[in-house]
Amino acid sequence: MSDPESANSRLEALEVRVAYQEQVIEDLNQTVIDQWKKLDSLRRQLNELLDRVQEVEDNSSGPRAPEPPPPHY
Repeated sequence: MSDPESANSRLEALEVRVAYQEQVIEDLNQTVIDQWKKLDSLRRQLNELLDRVQEVEDNSSGPRAPEPPPPHY
């Protein structure tokens, strides 16, 4: 069988790896949370812009004629 010192050092190495993995998982989780917050903020901004564009289109007078080409054509 293996000696107790070897088993203890292996157990300690595993504990260190688990602690490191737990920290990595926590860091990744925080990153995902931050990205969801940013995504929600961007969705709100996009919806506000879409509402503003729709409002401008609704308030425009009559159908818009195509703009004439610039003079350099």
